[in-house]
Order: sequence, then C-alpha cells, then structure tokens
Amino acid sequence: MSIRLTVQDSDGTILSLEGTEGESLMSVIRDAGAEGLLAMCGGCCSCATCHVVVTGGPVDALAPPSVDEQDLLAGLSNATPASRLSCQVPLSPSLDGLCVTVMAEE
Repeated sequence: MSIRLTVQDSDGTILSLEGTEGESLMSVIRDAGAEGLLAMCGGCCSCATCHVVVTGGPVDALAPPSVDEQDLLAGLSNATPASRLSCQVPLSPSLDGLCVTVMAEE
C-alpha cells in the first residue's frame, strides 16, 4: 500500500509523494530531490539536517519523538512544537495523507 505525502520543500515547491510502509519519511523526501533536506547523517538521528514541521494530516498517528530526537530539535532555533526529524518517522498506513514542510538549514 502506498502512503501519500504532501511535502513543501524549503523553496516553497509542493510535492505529492508516495512511500511504503517501514520506509523513513526522510528517505522518501530525499529520494524525490526535495530542496533543503540535507540528511547529512543518513538517518542516524545525529545531525538534525532532516528537520521538517508537520503541517497537517493524521498528526495524532505519529509516535512521539525519542529523547535523542527531542535533544537535537531543542538545539534548533527554528524548531516548533510540530517539528520532527524526518529520519525518525517510519511510514505506516496510518500516516497516509501526512503533510510536512522541509525547514531550511540554519
């Protein structure tokens, strides 16, 4: 089953993407070539360069961020309560319709 996502990249371009269960949100966005998602650590939750803000869709279906993710987000000046590291969001059918905005690197 494809999981539909709407992504606004850091240039403001809106992308309609699809991922599969178990794939990370980061890999879907990165593979689509979205502007602004650097993902320098490759998904190891060690750099925060895959920062996104969840803007809509099934927000309640997201698992809460881990302590490590919270610590990295706390170091960002542009973090919001809806901020997530996209490498830490595994896709599942319950996230179908999720909307996120890629945050520009600080």
